[in-house]
Amino acid sequence: MSDELENPKLDDHPGSNTEKNPDDWVSGDESMTGAQASYLTTLSEEAGEAAPPADLSKAEASKRIDALKHTLGR
Repeated sequence: MSDELENPKLDDHPGSNTEKNPDDWVSGDESMTGAQASYLTTLSEEAGEAAPPADLSKAEASKRIDALKHTLGR
């Protein structure tokens, strides 16, 4: 048995901490960002859907973006 600590950077398949459920975001209740609003509007237009409401939270916008990307096959 080795006394060395495991280094996750050396793992062939390290876990990812870059994706977190929007429901778990600390700032998820804040208003969506300008970038989210712009991207969401573009995706909505491409999918032939109505423009998103302006009062979405960051988490709600992220979920809609993911759903539209799925709809569009991205």
